[in-house]
Amino acid sequence: MSFDRSVKIAPSILSADFANFGAEIRAIEDQGADWVHVDVMDGHFVPNLTFGPPAVKAFRPHVKTFMDVHLMIAPVDPYIEAYAEAGADMITAHVEAGPHIHRTLQAIKATGKMAGVSLNPGTPLESIEHVLDLVDMVLIMTVNPGFGGQKFIHSGVEKTRRLRAMIGDRPIHIQIDGGVTPETAPLVVEAGADVLVAGSAVFKGGSVDSPEVYGENMRAIRDAVKHLSA
Repeated sequence: MSFDRSVKIAPSILSADFANFGAEIRAIEDQGADWVHVDVMDGHFVPNLTFGPPAVKAFRPHVKTFMDVHLMIAPVDPYIEAYAEAGADMITAHVEAGPHIHRTLQAIKATGKMAGVSLNPGTPLESIEHVLDLVDMVLIMTVNPGFGGQKFIHSGVEKTRRLRAMIGDRPIHIQIDGGVTPETAPLVVEAGADVLVAGSAVFKGGSVDSPEVYGENMRAIRDAVKHLSA
């Protein structure tokens, strides 16, 4: 995948109809999703339990764009290969999930997949300063991970701005996950973000029978940031 800083929308299928994932993935892509974001939670690192490698493998044939797998699990290293084999294009691990984030990122890279690192709202940017040359993306959490539909934490805006300065001219995406709406998206895009994860903001009011609503919801986010896009 060639690198560019244009704004990309990555709907989180955590907000999709769990009984109809294949059709939901096809619907959001048909309506203009750039990436498909898969939130993996273990009930330990975060207070929710979602998708194991077999589920991600089942999603893969339906994803025609880019499958972005966000591992909110600890320990993370033992599962990297399984999620890579399941078909992830990008695997993102949390800096808080283990003592050796450098080793974790090396392990992701060894599978041939793109590597991301994520920080919770209370985790400082300094924790990833020395691994930036290993990553393709940094994910800034703007909610505490675990559940969809939470309110945006505004301290993430300045954190994003500082991260963009820290990255400099490196080809690294900045992803924002948590509380992204047409109101909050311009704040983080102006600060330097280029990948927006949105769950309830994309899926609200729509269904596989009325997928045009997903398109309208994504267009509302795009319209809010179009004057800021690279």
